[in-house]
Formats: sequence, C-alpha cells, structure tokens
Amino acid sequence: QEQLVESGGGLVQAGGSLRLSCAASVITFSNYAMGWFRQAPGKEREIVASISFNGNTYYEASMKGRFTISRDNAKNTLYLQMNSLKPEDTAVYYCAGVNAWGLVTTASRFRYWGQGTLVTVSE
Repeated sequence: QEQLVESGGGLVQAGGSLRLSCAASVITFSNYAMGWFRQAPGKEREIVASISFNGNTYYEASMKGRFTISRDNAKNTLYLQMNSLKPEDTAVYYCAGVNAWGLVTTASRFRYWGQGTLVTVSE
C-alpha cells in the first residue's frame, strides 16, 4: 500500500539547520503533489510548503527565505531543508501526498500522510 515515512527531526539550537526527508512508497510518485505541514502544541496544523510534480513551489509566509522544499523523483523522496531555525518552529512535521497536476496547499486535499517527526528548537 501507499506509505510515507519522515525522518531527520531532532533537537537543534536556535539558528541551526536540519534537513527532513520523506520516503514514499507510492507507485507513481512523479505524478504526486507533495507537501510539508507542522503542528505545534496547542495549535492547529498549518502548511509549511508544497511542491508540484514538476517542481513549482509554495511557501507559507513565515518560512520564505529560511526553508526549501525539494524532491528527487528518481528516489521517491521529498525533502525540507530548514535553516535559521527559531524556537517557534518547534512542532511535529508531517509530509503528505496526493495524485494531482498542480500545487496543493489545503490539508484536506492530501490523501496520504506520514507519521510525523518531531523538531525541537532551543534558545
């Protein structure tokens, strides 16, 4: 069956960097729109970034200039490079996918979800 597995989370000091990965078992990964979402304690899930099958990208305003979403279709893998991390970035980060032509930015439209990976940013 289709499966997404995140990795790369952990504890990092403010100003540091992390790279998250999402390995996808979907058969037609090249035709999937993918996204990263996060959920902090006591807050609703929010979009971080998304990417279309052909590389068009969307970023939430607070992530622009700090985070970069990318994909390697040959490896069926999605990435999120996070730089200049802040304590407010602390959250569980999820990857998600759906078979779609263009960008998808609404959580309810994504069909497949990973289990999440925790990112903690200290002062």
